[in-house]
Amino acid sequence: MAIAREPESLVSDSVSSELPYSMKQYTLSDLSPSVKQQLLLRPKIDFSGTMSIVSPILRAVKEQGDQAVLEYTKKFDKVELSLHTLVLSPSDMGIPEISESVKCAIDVAFDNLVKFHKAQLRETLQVETMNGVVCSRVSRPIERVGLYVPGGTAVLPSTALMLGVPAMLAGCSEIVIATPPRSDGSVCPEVLYCAKKCGVTKILLAGGAQAVAAMAYGTALVPKVDKICGPGNQFVTAAKMMLQNEGEAMVAIDMPAGPSEQLCIADETSRADFVVSDLLSQAEHGMDSQVVAVVLPGFDMEKFKDELVHQMENLPRKEFAKVAISKSLVLHAKDRNEALQFSNEYAPEHLCIPSEKCEEYVSGIVNAGSVFLGPYAPESVGDYASGTNHSLPTYGYARMYGGVSVDTFVKYITMQRLNEDGIQNVGPHVEVLADVEQLFAHKNAVSIRLNSLKQSQQ
Repeated sequence: MAIAREPESLVSDSVSSELPYSMKQYTLSDLSPSVKQQLLLRPKIDFSGTMSIVSPILRAVKEQGDQAVLEYTKKFDKVELSLHTLVLSPSDMGIPEISESVKCAIDVAFDNLVKFHKAQLRETLQVETMNGVVCSRVSRPIERVGLYVPGGTAVLPSTALMLGVPAMLAGCSEIVIATPPRSDGSVCPEVLYCAKKCGVTKILLAGGAQAVAAMAYGTALVPKVDKICGPGNQFVTAAKMMLQNEGEAMVAIDMPAGPSEQLCIADETSRADFVVSDLLSQAEHGMDSQVVAVVLPGFDMEKFKDELVHQMENLPRKEFAKVAISKSLVLHAKDRNEALQFSNEYAPEHLCIPSEKCEEYVSGIVNAGSVFLGPYAPESVGDYASGTNHSLPTYGYARMYGGVSVDTFVKYITMQRLNEDGIQNVGPHVEVLADVEQLFAHKNAVSIRLNSLKQSQQ
């Protein structure tokens, strides 16, 4: 993927000394508006090329169903499954063999997620707007949902929890998880354990665009769902976006998504080792991840450089992190307002503020997926077990989207009930507005009732 940034010749005058692993640093006040705008951009995704690859996959699954899913799983995942092993029912399976420490960790994360997401459930709203006119709003679960749990370069049972818990609490009757099979054709035991806790009804052992298509269209084995949620690579994202716009699939998605990202604001109270650990925790996700450090006067940059090298070289996934860091930035801000201004314009998926003065930043935060406040709130706690959700908007979509919540899995239905007083109070105004719009049948539906009441009162 190419980086959509200003050519080096246009920003070279603003570049300070280069950091390890080709990470660049700039002073925000020295940047022209056009250069600053370029630094706000994410790694470019070639969706036209991606969609040309995804389109025939969607068509094949639509036409050939389960057989196409099996063939693409063999082609892309190098795993040969059968019709008997493609779709699993967690309720028919025993408790998977995982260590007690992992079970305990998952149980704690599950309990915290349930506590936080259960508090999001809304009671019926009812308002009498005028005498005899009662309006209400009720929530109902989206009946059938598909949850995409990636399984490429890392096992991600935490995503099964992040999607499964709110779907369970919302009351969805059909919950389908799609996740790639392991090399031996089995399901990841940690994902299965999470699925059983969340009441998942089916597990589709497939990943990529073929899994998204199977859930969107439905097959002989895979239930058709009404909404698909969850992160994925560019092929999964393209499939979700394309299917959402196809009338025959009739499926919604949670949000557009891109590579993982983090912005960290560090001031004179922030520890350099904490800041580096936060940045690297995001950079290790993949080569297309991006991290940005916005630093204020007084932050120890020399310590930052030393820690970056020290912590990087001890990472098992440093080959991913080094590439991600090479595309990432350190930006020097003159004060808190300038730092928050850039952060809000960037609209990060994750915003870390490991400052002892973190509460002073909160009122200025406008755009962010999830925020981690104070020196003891690393992004990792939100990724796993604090109780908030880690399925968040990326690529700047935090300007207009929030993260996954119980609301992701419900829809709201409005209702109105009018008695005789109600139709007599509001009806004449409706007649006037219907006249303005020249919609006679709209007016008549009110008039016929008002006339009936007049006759009965005579």
